[in-house]
Amino acid sequence: MKKLYFSVLSMCIISGLSAQEVVWQKDIKSSTQDFLSQVTTTIDQQYLITGSAIQAGNQKKDAGSTQQNNGYDFHLVKLNQQGDQVWEKYFAGGNHDYLSSTVATQEGGFLISGTSYSGKGIDKKDDSKGGSDIWLIRINEFGDELWQKTLGTSADEEARSVIQTTDLGFVVAGNVQNASKGYGSKDILVIRLDKNGKELSQLILGGRGLDEVEKMIPTRDGGALLGIYSRSSEFRVSDSGNQNSATGTSDSVSRYAKNTTNEGEGDYWIVKLNKEGKVEWEKNLGGKGDDHLRTLALTSNGYIIGGESRSERSGNKTVGIEEGTDLWLVSLNERGDEQWQKSYNFKNRDVLMGMTALNQLSTDNSQPSTKGILLGGYTQAEGRIETDDETFWMLYLDPNGNEQWRKHVKGESRKREERLSDIKLNRDGSIILAGTSAEELGKENWKIVKLGDKQLDQLIEKQDIKIYPNPVSDYAYVEIGFDFRAADITLYDMGGRQLQNLKTKNKVTKINTQPLIQGAYLVVIKTDTNKTANAKLIKKIN
Repeated sequence: MKKLYFSVLSMCIISGLSAQEVVWQKDIKSSTQDFLSQVTTTIDQQYLITGSAIQAGNQKKDAGSTQQNNGYDFHLVKLNQQGDQVWEKYFAGGNHDYLSSTVATQEGGFLISGTSYSGKGIDKKDDSKGGSDIWLIRINEFGDELWQKTLGTSADEEARSVIQTTDLGFVVAGNVQNASKGYGSKDILVIRLDKNGKELSQLILGGRGLDEVEKMIPTRDGGALLGIYSRSSEFRVSDSGNQNSATGTSDSVSRYAKNTTNEGEGDYWIVKLNKEGKVEWEKNLGGKGDDHLRTLALTSNGYIIGGESRSERSGNKTVGIEEGTDLWLVSLNERGDEQWQKSYNFKNRDVLMGMTALNQLSTDNSQPSTKGILLGGYTQAEGRIETDDETFWMLYLDPNGNEQWRKHVKGESRKREERLSDIKLNRDGSIILAGTSAEELGKENWKIVKLGDKQLDQLIEKQDIKIYPNPVSDYAYVEIGFDFRAADITLYDMGGRQLQNLKTKNKVTKINTQPLIQGAYLVVIKTDTNKTANAKLIKKIN
């Protein structure tokens, strides 16, 4: 088992306009090379850190047999709002299993997805389909398994991204090599499932070459946006069978051939799917060199596409590069039309790993507006070594892509090799950075830092008390908008009778509303700073 070390820090050594407060730092140490894939924020502002690790001693064995896991396993660590460990879980097969993406479900749990080289045994309940497969596991908020699914064929599939849809189902996106119904050496595979894991449809997309999906995000209309690194040309077809209409059964496979041509060695290929999983539009972005898409973000009026570029001004790229690889961002509206594009440079090889837009609802909760865009990544040395190479960095932009500030984050200590894996912006303006830290490659530890940022905090429009969802059925979340150390949350019926009282130190607290009958209730908060607030809660019956 890994040992966890926790430290509370007062300040972080950061370059930029002003210092930021480090709320806490968590180091999860290991003697092997651990891969950190993602940090997922829950509805009550807790954090699930997910990746892949080799368990110490590989001692977890399959019940009733002598089979032992001989490689990487899915590794999950849940932290509360203060950075304390809530639980730690492993999911293992008999061979290598790499966790790639996680989504927090609207019901309070998670769906984790990864690539499995394992057959049936230990935690894996399904046989291998052949080669590598996609392995999905749905868990509740305590890490207990609800169901799992192995998806694949005799070809090699790998999972890359997973989202939950508005109907509470899921979409998983990955890659498939040399598929019998594919177009090139590697194609995109998109699978839709219902909330219980039943497969609804499959879609294969590709061009004449290699295409790899890097990121998928849900769109406001119930569809999905795919961000693809494309090294392929368009696939010309002579008939109308470019995209089939067969959907709705587990063995149906729709196909979509790439209709756009690359500008250079590697391009950004953006594909918008509707809620039925059909292609609405596609867009190819790139210059004459290699442009590698990494991530996507949803804005109030469209999307931000981000990655790294080695291309000068050429193709449909209108900004050049300074040195090594630069960050290249393109803003699209919801129809895929370009709004702006920008380039940014930290010197050497800049790697963009995470991006999030700060979107706020208007006062009447009807129309969101984007206040800014936060980027996170690291810089690899190419040639001469710069001072802040292999250090977490953040870059903050206004809604039009104009740089506002940039900062490097060292935290409590800085190792020789530090690489950011993910960055999340919380509703209260705080920031979570998660990555790996090592004195030498091959001995990576996980490093998670929570920052408080006064600049971002001022952009957040806060309410003294907020309850969601409201109306509520089984559980509600009470969010406190002002600063405090301890608070009481009291629930009253409309006759003034006290029904519940909870003490909390959290900004967001979950309350159980299952015992309540249909009707209106009053939630009152009182803090140790003598601040009070109240709001009405409506209980509905399912």
